Amino acid sequence: MTDRAALTAALSDQWDALDRLVAGLDESRWRTSSPLPGWTVFDVLAHVVGTERILLGEPIPQADAEVSELPHVHNPTGAMNEAWVASLRPLSGEQLLAAFREVTDRRRKALAAFTDEKWERPGPSPIGEVSYGRFMRIRQFDCWMHELDIADALGVAVEEGGPRAEFAFGELTPTLGRAAVKGAQAPDGSRIEFELTGPEARRVRLAVDGRAALVDDFDAPATVHIAMPSGLFARLRGGRTTAAEHSGEITLGGDRELGRRLVDNLRFTM
Repeated sequence: MTDRAALTAALSDQWDALDRLVAGLDESRWRTSSPLPGWTVFDVLAHVVGTERILLGEPIPQADAEVSELPHVHNPTGAMNEAWVASLRPLSGEQLLAAFREVTDRRRKALAAFTDEKWERPGPSPIGEVSYGRFMRIRQFDCWMHELDIADALGVAVEEGGPRAEFAFGELTPTLGRAAVKGAQAPDGSRIEFELTGPEARRVRLAVDGRAALVDDFDAPATVHIAMPSGLFARLRGGRTTAAEHSGEITLGGDRELGRRLVDNLRFTM
């Protein structure tokens, strides 16, 4: 079972962090382009508002037919997200922040009222049928990534470590094997070690044998060693930037060619 108390606290803290980040922005700052194609700072928070409203059972706005033709919209989920963002764009930044505070207050109350049975009940999510608690881990991760999106757009630093980041990294590392095998074409026998520095410092190891599995340690030296800041790792996994744009922050050892393929194929969202 998901640690419900810790996760709901992290999600609530995440909403507070987003609030602090945008409170007091003037309208021009709200409309600053973000790392997400086609979206401004305003649009990123509007997306969060729309998703939380969906989770409260509110109807999805009618999408304009042209939404699906936008270059950054790749699927029905993207079109749905864009419909919410478009419906909120006429608001001012302050009005959007008020809507964000209102919907997250309702979401806190709704989560507090959940029974354990409802928390563990399977249902639809962005990764398929999972428990509601599992879905909320994805929700917290999504909001954490959007905090980074807004901070990067505004050119400000935020705390990238701590409990909220720890939950988020729980979404970043489990599917890393797919990037190694399908993206980088790592051959059997590869022993891949990521050394992440900074606020979420850790070593992440993958052993490839038909598929790539996370392991605690290797029985022989790593064949590939990749070192980078934890924040860059998160942004590469989130598709917010590319390794080529940060080559000076990435160190490759061992099979450097495989290492290059891997850092070029870390993206798993968007």
